[in-house]
Amino acid sequence: EPSDLIRHPITRCTGAWQRRPVIDGVNMAPITRAVLVAAVALSASSLPCVSGFAPSALGSPRAGMVLTSRLTAPRATAGPLRLGRSGAASRGRVAMAADLDGGVEGMQGAAGTGVKGAVRAVYKFLRPHTIRGTVLASVTGVARALTEVPTSIITWSLLPNAVFGMLALLLGNALIVGINQIYDVDIDKVNKPFLPVAAGELGTKAAWALVLGSGFLGPLIVYKLFSPVIFGLYMFGTTIGVLYSVPPFRLKRFPLAAGLTIACVRGFLLNFGVYYAAREALGLGFAWNPSVTFLARFMTVFAAVIAVTKDLPDIEGDKKFAVETLSTRLGVKPIATAATAVLLLNYAGAVATALLAGPGVYNTAFMAGGHALAGLWLALGFRKFQPDSMASIKGYYKRIWDLFYLEYLMYVFI
Repeated sequence: EPSDLIRHPITRCTGAWQRRPVIDGVNMAPITRAVLVAAVALSASSLPCVSGFAPSALGSPRAGMVLTSRLTAPRATAGPLRLGRSGAASRGRVAMAADLDGGVEGMQGAAGTGVKGAVRAVYKFLRPHTIRGTVLASVTGVARALTEVPTSIITWSLLPNAVFGMLALLLGNALIVGINQIYDVDIDKVNKPFLPVAAGELGTKAAWALVLGSGFLGPLIVYKLFSPVIFGLYMFGTTIGVLYSVPPFRLKRFPLAAGLTIACVRGFLLNFGVYYAAREALGLGFAWNPSVTFLARFMTVFAAVIAVTKDLPDIEGDKKFAVETLSTRLGVKPIATAATAVLLLNYAGAVATALLAGPGVYNTAFMAGGHALAGLWLALGFRKFQPDSMASIKGYYKRIWDLFYLEYLMYVFI
């Protein structure tokens, strides 16, 4: 049976990371990479800059505030999902948010009316910039596992598991970001009034239905299709993600716990878990891969920085509601300076890893050069950083997310 042909003993996987899959005499590595690059390009095409933002104007007083008329024009909120708020007031708040934001969020405008408006409100509720990170991590993790397969047959029977696996990750993502919006609605009315719950575009009951549905379906999919180890990793990640927002725990109140939560979920568990699940689906035992180990380490540091810098644009609302973060405690400029220094050290470590590794472990020239250029782009952006300008703060935070996405693109080639 074809399924038997892909279940190789672990002994056949020794040193597999140095080999490339061959299917019916065809070298699959270039094909896998081509598909992966296409997926990354499609994901990048939905970045906020395509919707009318000007991310290159990081240092400008109106950085990131160039928006298309599609976003700046006031619209009615989603009819069937609205809260009982004054329509004019709600539309005004959302339109103002669209004019003033320009950060990492990609859909700040009012949701609109009818079915289209409801769908748009739900999409905003799922926080598109986090979806992109999850999709990129999933695609690259699976592709990395495929490039390590010894001579074997990869059948279409593997596709359903891959699709359902990504769906489970997106449901887990929806659970975490959705429950955060429910419990942070008052803070979001100050910091992120364009989010659908805060803007009145998505009712509390509808938000809870989406969250509870995601919290039920995601674990069910993983439990049915994957091993107890993968299920345990999934449940651990979603649990601490929920505890980040839900009282009485609200780990977000404690800067260290909040940082560790985000770094663990988005840095280590996501990248490690997807890779392990992909190897399991291929019938292979777990084996450490230098590239995967590097990515998990690099992205854990990166996610920790995101965990800290995400509070920079939220400093006004956090102060109003007495939410203690490193940003409210130390100020915008020190946090941005420290975050930039940590990321630059992270990039320096990536360059050193490439240069000091043995022959054939990495694509040395690309890995060292790519991370050096990424670090340079970060440093040049920080030179224009204006701590007193909210547009500049949001532009800086968006640049960090853009670099986060870029790392997955480079990962294809290292």
